Amino acid sequence: MHHPDAADRPLWAPVAWYLSTLRFLAGTTMLTIVAIMTAQVIARYVFGASLIWAEELCRYILIWQTFLFIGLAYTRGELVAVDIVPLMLSPRWRLALKVVVSIPVLAFLWLMMVNGFDYSTRFGHQIVPAVDFIFMSLIGHGVGLSIFWVYVSVAIGSALLGLHIIASLVVDWRELPGAPARPAPTEAEG
Repeated sequence: MHHPDAADRPLWAPVAWYLSTLRFLAGTTMLTIVAIMTAQVIARYVFGASLIWAEELCRYILIWQTFLFIGLAYTRGELVAVDIVPLMLSPRWRLALKVVVSIPVLAFLWLMMVNGFDYSTRFGHQIVPAVDFIFMSLIGHGVGLSIFWVYVSVAIGSALLGLHIIASLVVDWRELPGAPARPAPTEAEG
């Protein structure tokens, strides 16, 4: 659960750096996708040619965005959640329910991480065609970027989301003594 007063407390420096880096990457990757797709539209409709690598590169960036930033969305409370039952509970029972719900989620994320890494290493010998095509056009030869770097996003994203969930549980546990009987209303309840 997102704590409204979390922004008021000073964050541990590495956590603050991590969160600001994620926000920077989110903006930068979105700007990159917009630039690539704008170039694709101009190339197609103004010049009558198509950038054959644009869709593939945007797809890979979107895959990374999905898995890299889901933890940030979780921490900010931006994932879909039904809070009817937790809102009726005392802070101690609310935390207990969150722990019970988090255990199977963390187990699933562990499986996603382990199997995602295994899958990415199995296909590591394949290259990313879009990147090779871009570099072949620019410098005359491909760079041989492994598809591993696309597929490993599942393992990294699952691990990061698991860390966000664990951190959220620790924060809730540490704040338990001073927690209000009812949490502050969300924006939707307003």
